[in-house]
Amino acid sequence: MKEEVIRFLQKEIDLENIPGAAIYISHKGTSILEEVVGYRALAPKKEPMQIDTVFDLASLTKIVTTMTASLQLLDKGEIRLDDPVSYFFPEFNENGKEEVRIRHLLTHTSGLPAHRPFYEEGLTTEQMIKKICAEELENPVGQKVVYSDLGFILLASLIEKVVEIPFDEYVSKEILTPLEMHETGFNPTYSRTRFAATEFSEKLNDFKYGIVHDDNAESMGGVSGHAGLFSTLKDLTNYAQMIENGGSFRGKKIISTVALDLSKRNFTPVDEEGRGLGWQIHSPRLSCGDLFSYTSYGHTGYTGTSMWFDPEIQLHVILLTNRVHAKNQQAILRLRPRLHNLIRAQF
Repeated sequence: MKEEVIRFLQKEIDLENIPGAAIYISHKGTSILEEVVGYRALAPKKEPMQIDTVFDLASLTKIVTTMTASLQLLDKGEIRLDDPVSYFFPEFNENGKEEVRIRHLLTHTSGLPAHRPFYEEGLTTEQMIKKICAEELENPVGQKVVYSDLGFILLASLIEKVVEIPFDEYVSKEILTPLEMHETGFNPTYSRTRFAATEFSEKLNDFKYGIVHDDNAESMGGVSGHAGLFSTLKDLTNYAQMIENGGSFRGKKIISTVALDLSKRNFTPVDEEGRGLGWQIHSPRLSCGDLFSYTSYGHTGYTGTSMWFDPEIQLHVILLTNRVHAKNQQAILRLRPRLHNLIRAQF
């Protein structure tokens, strides 16, 4: 299988669909493939991808940080899924949002808009939260899945209110450190030679290296619940191992098994798009392809990252690319499902 997967990725690189990739495949707890191919940067000159290249995870931030922290607070009795968001943000209780609960934010069913270009106004995190709290809903609460960055921006701020320390400090202390994810975090300070380049920034007159690709997250100082986390393939294998091991990692309980199991349930039978607590749940047109089982769950990131689990055969696949640095940025939409089909067909 190794040769087929590498050949597949190399073809995509040759077609200028991705600059390069790092991939990890695990089956029944055993590493099947851990490899890099292609380039971490294409301009001003080609720089080869390395096994320790640091990637902008984009929306995998939602899973690794915000979802994980939310489940931990469930375990600690600090929150419940049915808590009204207005309990933590009284100013949120207007424009029909009094029925929005924490579970609606986690499942993208709050009715909040998908996105607002707050960065264009140069807003800080606090100013963005005020804007979100004043938003009008675009859909009835709980009736439609609309993937909303706004909901996860608000969730991170809610978590801060509960734990009473900054979000990035909580994530480092309670998630990254016990998972031994020592090269994962917000606002990394490595030299640019460690990073997979993303898009060109006119403000920098350069490609972004270690500066978050998402403009709202950058405006927030690089720390948010929806984007901003950077990591390596190795560190993400630790996270995936914890998920597959029922919430434990090397004898340390990160999340309870019962909370983790709950997160993988489909909370959105009203919509074609299946959503757990943070997770995408297998449903038509997802990036895990056609062959993963209907108990599969995972997530993607806009920069070209993804993590998918098929519990029926204890398979997980971590794919890290910097597709926003490539010529054909939309090719990832076909690449991911076809790659997962290729992998799943081997088992």
